[in-house]
Amino acid sequence: MNFKGKVAVITGAAVGIGKGCALKFARCGADLALIDLNAEKLEALKQELSACPVDVQVYTCDVADENAVNDTAAKILAHFKKVDILVNNAAIWRDFRPIMEVPTDLWRKMLNINVMSIVYMTRAFLPGMVERKYGRIINVASVAGVYGNANMVCYSATKGAVISMTKALAKEVAKDNVLVNCVSPGSVSPSENGDVDHTEPSELCFMGRTGSDMENANLICFLASDEASYISAQNIQVDGCRKKQ
Repeated sequence: MNFKGKVAVITGAAVGIGKGCALKFARCGADLALIDLNAEKLEALKQELSACPVDVQVYTCDVADENAVNDTAAKILAHFKKVDILVNNAAIWRDFRPIMEVPTDLWRKMLNINVMSIVYMTRAFLPGMVERKYGRIINVASVAGVYGNANMVCYSATKGAVISMTKALAKEVAKDNVLVNCVSPGSVSPSENGDVDHTEPSELCFMGRTGSDMENANLICFLASDEASYISAQNIQVDGCRKKQ
């Protein structure tokens, strides 16, 4: 895959799948605008990417804040002049409890980060894609949005929304050569582990292990490439042949 001349925006870029995407895109020649709340880890990733001959800019931003997203988008467009690829990866998920124990504030927080951030980021960059008749948007959902996980009703609901948003938006903008797809990871190695190729044993899939950040990033980058020019409105699971829950 060759992304030379392309500009990719990645949210939640400092760790995990986002970091894997940054490494993969940079190695394939894309210029990068990396967004995360963790400024320290963003700077560390920028240093890690310094060996790649691409332009890497980092932006600290709360993607659940519409004004902050719009300000950051303006800075990105002022620097790069365009955005070809948007990877909406930022999300929160670690909450395991019955629905009656989930406070309303957590519902709002998870909806704002997992769903509304995608709305804000998409509205910031989609007009330019439509105008130039070229764009790739890849949203990161989860198998929880496909199957629905007990004791994760809130998270499952947000990721189900992401999948539906992806399919609906793809139909709106297909005529403009903007392709919109979704990737739904199953069990992923802990993002705290900085090794994007790390896997661990897992009983949740028939392959018997978690997926690595880079295995997810590989699919995301493929969907962003011109090799995937006839793929849109799809949700593709990266789950090691998951055992349905």
